[in-house]
Amino acid sequence: MIQAEQLVKWFGPTRAVGGLSFAIPKGQVVGFLGPNGAGKSTTLRMLTGYLPPTSGSAWIAGHNVLKESEAARAAIGYLPESTPLYPEMRVQEYLDYRGKLLNMSRGGRVRRINEVCDRCSLSHIRRRLIGQLSKGNRQRVGLAQALLHEPTVLFLDEPTAGLDPNQIKHFRELLGELRDKHTILLSSHILTEIEKTVDRVLILKEGELVADGTTDELCGKVQGGSRVLLDVQAEAGAVQAALGEVTGVREVEVIPHDGWCRVEVTPAGKDDLTDALTLKLTEKSMPVREVTRRKPNLEDYYLQLFQENDKGAAKAIA
Repeated sequence: MIQAEQLVKWFGPTRAVGGLSFAIPKGQVVGFLGPNGAGKSTTLRMLTGYLPPTSGSAWIAGHNVLKESEAARAAIGYLPESTPLYPEMRVQEYLDYRGKLLNMSRGGRVRRINEVCDRCSLSHIRRRLIGQLSKGNRQRVGLAQALLHEPTVLFLDEPTAGLDPNQIKHFRELLGELRDKHTILLSSHILTEIEKTVDRVLILKEGELVADGTTDELCGKVQGGSRVLLDVQAEAGAVQAALGEVTGVREVEVIPHDGWCRVEVTPAGKDDLTDALTLKLTEKSMPVREVTRRKPNLEDYYLQLFQENDKGAAKAIA
């Protein structure tokens, strides 16, 4: 449904995207991650036809983005990071205008405006001026216009920016409903939302694809496996020294608070160190009021990935 083949984009002497290739099948929700400047927004603009690639090709729903641009764009719903809206228009007026630009019939516009306003929780503000809306509500107007013509492919660039926790929860539920009818590429910096929402993750660094897999596959690559979290009543340095003596410990992070320490221990391997850690603290007469295990998450993998890359670059420079 979405296919990129050796996409390259140069801005003068600066390469924003270099040889990017991937394919996303119908009905899949894919997270698109990477640090600022990694090339995510540039890639989305090339895939949606807003920006021509320097070289390479892209297809949307079987249509070449450059050679069959009208057919490809007709299959696309796009929510850019900064949604271009007309502040002097009312919500309903703006959506009707967008429908006309998309060559929708009058009856089709009326039906779909009602549907997207209901789905995006805009029904109660559809007659208000866009310029008077909060950032979160403007973001929902942007999502509504992306869904208006029932596209088969959705590109969402930072869709939860400006939304409050309740609106983010609603958006997550909405994505669950949309996955049956749409293929979705979702770019976001909120890793917890990506982890809860997507089927697969693509990660870019300096315009190149450095990771591709399901969240379970990527989290399974985290060094050390499950972390152990402890609340210990002792001085931070003593806790650090005691737990550092336990075989199999790779890293100990201690945060003191009101006479207690919140401790996170990263094992060197996949072994469960819970019993060994609590035994060591007991031997040292350090009271423990809570012990929990935390499985690796997408943030752990993301940080590990970029730390490894940065270390590799430093070695190359040296």
